[in-house]
Amino acid sequence: MSVPARSSSLATAAARDVPAAGRDAPAPTLSVFDATMITVGIVIGAGIFQTPSLVAGIAGSPGPMILAWVLGGLLSFVGALTYAELATTYPSAGGDYTFLTRAYGRNLSFLFAWARSTVICTGSIALLGFILGDYLTRLLDLGPHSSALYAALAVLGLTALNLAGLRSSSRLQNMLTLLEIGGVLLVATAGWSIEAPAQVASPANGVDSMPGAFGLAMVFVLLTFGGWNEAAYVSAEVHGGARAMRRTLLLSIAIITATYLLFVAGVLHGLGYEALKSSEALGVDVVEHAFGPLGGRLVGVAVAIAALTSMNSTMIVGARSNYAVAQDWPTLAFMAGWRGERQTPAIGFVVQAAIALALIGFGALEKNGFSTMVEFTAPVFWFFFTLSGIALFVLRRKDPATARPFRVPLYPVLPLLFVLTCAYLFHSSVVYAQSQHAVYVAFAVMASGVLVWAEIRRRTPRPAHP
Repeated sequence: MSVPARSSSLATAAARDVPAAGRDAPAPTLSVFDATMITVGIVIGAGIFQTPSLVAGIAGSPGPMILAWVLGGLLSFVGALTYAELATTYPSAGGDYTFLTRAYGRNLSFLFAWARSTVICTGSIALLGFILGDYLTRLLDLGPHSSALYAALAVLGLTALNLAGLRSSSRLQNMLTLLEIGGVLLVATAGWSIEAPAQVASPANGVDSMPGAFGLAMVFVLLTFGGWNEAAYVSAEVHGGARAMRRTLLLSIAIITATYLLFVAGVLHGLGYEALKSSEALGVDVVEHAFGPLGGRLVGVAVAIAALTSMNSTMIVGARSNYAVAQDWPTLAFMAGWRGERQTPAIGFVVQAAIALALIGFGALEKNGFSTMVEFTAPVFWFFFTLSGIALFVLRRKDPATARPFRVPLYPVLPLLFVLTCAYLFHSSVVYAQSQHAVYVAFAVMASGVLVWAEIRRRTPRPAHP
């Protein structure tokens, strides 16, 4: 979202990211390749090295398991089509914040920005930091809070890199993402190079005899696909306008789906279904079988790279949320600065780093920092993701005169399928996390956002619209 002359979300969006005179604002400096690498880097994280075993155990047999991953790609493709319309119609650094503001008003979108700054993005950064720390600790243990220390150092280092400028950050991102994909494909290749073990018949415990099991398998698959929507946050910074943004979203989903299917098929071939279900470190199991102990260490490096890659991508898009909300609320104007020469929202990055470090401290006090951050972030993420999908229907009705460079095919069927999928995942994530106190902490943080909103609202006069 560009810097407007007045603090008005609708006026800002209507300006279509044209910077006010004399002000720095987002400018198209990213190629489709750059934006695709940022998006792919967010999605293909360390989760792909853990989730297939869970999905295999739930699905009950190879056929439903593979089907779940194929459907995950198809449903993500449907979501990408939905976001392609939103992002090409309303390109901005605000991404979902802009869509929610236009659809529901700036009061609800403020709560989304609060959630994104205090739970969604920063929680994801902390989660990825713990994954990185867990693997680096195996190489060099820094003490009782080693994982948290590595996570904090990663946040500080990546923040410094991003403050140096988008160009240097995107170059590192491109390199890390290619290495990340290479690591995933290394495991897949190792799996295909192993002679397939004899398949052992197991008792009939597949999805046919487990009502709802396939749906639960889809929850984990779609969580592993999650994050492609973050491409919307760089929509104002991609060369080529609407067509380039559409290509970014669809190309990202294609790369992610192909990589995941190759990975799952490879580990299934190399381990066999029964061993896949019971594996606690399937990447290590496959590569050690193929290449020996050295291969296992290579997988550890690959997982660490995946976590670092996703951290950097999340930080790139997350700081832009802070910048966007600052345009609408004068009380938050301290985050509205945009370094034009470096194409970066500097204060937005600093605020994001401070919150992420606080969450890392919170996670360090828990028994398992990784699972705590999953429980902390998932329900809030899927709630607002559902609202973003509904926003397409609201804006089609509320804003019919606006030119739409891309329209979702088969409307309203495909967007409705996307919304229902997100709603189901919101429900499932709440059910999964309700027995853990981290989810209540997340809801408490959201409740505090209401109090902050009320205080800012009290101090801020309602902006006049042209």
